[in-house]
This record gives sequence, structure tokens and C-alpha cells, in this order.
Amino acid sequence: MNLYRTERVSPRVEWRDAVGSTNAELGTLVSDAPGAWPHLSVLVTDTQTEGRGRLGRTWSAPPGTALAASVLLDVVSGPRAVTPERWGWLPLLAGAAMTLALRDVIADPARVTLKWPNDVLIDNRKVCGILSELTPVGIVVGSGVNLTMAQHELPTDTAISLAVAGARTTDLDEVLAGYVAHLAPFVASLATASDDALKSLTNTVRDLCSTLGATVRVDVPGKSAVSGRAVDIDELGRLVIEISKNRPHLVVAAGDVTHVRVIMTHDSSTRDGPHSGSG
Repeated sequence: MNLYRTERVSPRVEWRDAVGSTNAELGTLVSDAPGAWPHLSVLVTDTQTEGRGRLGRTWSAPPGTALAASVLLDVVSGPRAVTPERWGWLPLLAGAAMTLALRDVIADPARVTLKWPNDVLIDNRKVCGILSELTPVGIVVGSGVNLTMAQHELPTDTAISLAVAGARTTDLDEVLAGYVAHLAPFVASLATASDDALKSLTNTVRDLCSTLGATVRVDVPGKSAVSGRAVDIDELGRLVIEISKNRPHLVVAAGDVTHVRVIMTHDSSTRDGPHSGSG
């Protein structure tokens, strides 16, 4: 596989004809030889046989039809260190980076949006999922993008592929290179710990996030499901939900919920309000 575009934006790119889980494989490789895998190293395949999603869910696609890639983020210690309370931003920033990469190959970029906390949608149908995992030497961020699947090959009617969406290209290398190119400056900004940088990142994610303004249902472990309107993403990347005018807002982190179902009823005033500016 020729990955010359991705090799321009990543210090190490490793292709596998097939792999069980790119996250598991990269995690093992990095643990065995940490010095050999610098920041933004990539392990990639178009045939992943044991892909994993959040909460132990499985992810699979017909061989050769999807991009499965994991990127090492060297942000746990050293000059790029991100404080642990900000690690929750990493899957959101990865989702934002992929949203921008896919907007680059879709004629109407507004069709591509970010669903909090870790999905990318085209026409409100899932085209990409993100999974971040902590390793002893960094955080591995995995992504799976439906590239060339035909409609009948998609796993559910709420999924979509770039081919079905009519993208101008389904080229794996172009999509992956765009993703890494957008992700790199996001992570660098997060590592600065600058208030201005964090404000800019927050506003970028808010602008891409179709969850804001929508009615959502949140399943929280040990509690009853809660429904309300998603009104903001706070400085830690958590979703802020208005349950009612007379109750305090509910603030949820990705790790605190089992499911966020977006009920596609939007209040446009939320997205046009003070939190939608470019910062």
C-alpha cells in the first residue's frame, strides 16, 4: 500500500494487510519498543478483524472496505504532556480532526458533523468511530472509517460510507493523511495548557458538533436514563445538558455514560448563541 501522503505528516507509518485490532497491535508494539514509535506514529490497515469500540462493542467491515488506523499520542509525559484532567479532550479532538478530513472530500462539508463524544456523521449517519486507550508510554487513538462499503454492506441503516455519501474520493491514504494533519496541531495546542488555546479548541469542537442544540438521552451507570437538551461542551470536554429550566445542568464526561442517544430535535438558538464563536 502506497501511503506517501500520510508519510509526509507522520514520522512512522506501518501498514498491515490485516490485523485483529490496530489499537491492541500498536499498544503491544509501542510497549515492546517505545523508542521506536515517536509521537504521531500510525498503524493502519483496510482489513481489521477484531475491531473494538467503546464499552467492549465490536466493530467490523468487509475486507478492504474501511480505514482502520491507530495513532500514538506521546502526551502522558515529557514536553508534549497533557494534564490527566484534559485527556478527555483527546477523543473529541480526534473526532474533530476526522470531521475536518472528511469535510475535505465531501462536496457539501456541512453534511459532516461530530457527534459527542466520539462519532463522525454524514447526513446524521455514522461514518467513523473513535476509541482512545491509555498505554504506559502514551495514548493510542483508534479510528475506523467506512470507505467503500455499498449500502447493503453497511452494518445498520444508521451507518454510511464515503462511497454511499458520494465523496469525491474514497482513497485511504488521502483520508488518513488529512486526519493526521488536522490532529497534530490540535494535540499540540492542548499540550500548551494555554487558556487561549483551550478556548480555541473548545470553540472548534462546538462548531463541528451536531449534538449541541439537540435533545439527547443519557444512560448513566447506576442511575435512570436522563433526557434533556445539549447546550454546551465545557472546558474539560464534557457535555452540558439542560434537563429543565428549574434544575441545574447535568454535566457528563464520556467515561461516565454508557450511551448518548441524539434525538434529532434541534433548537437553533443553542448553536447560534455565545458558545458558537470562533474564539
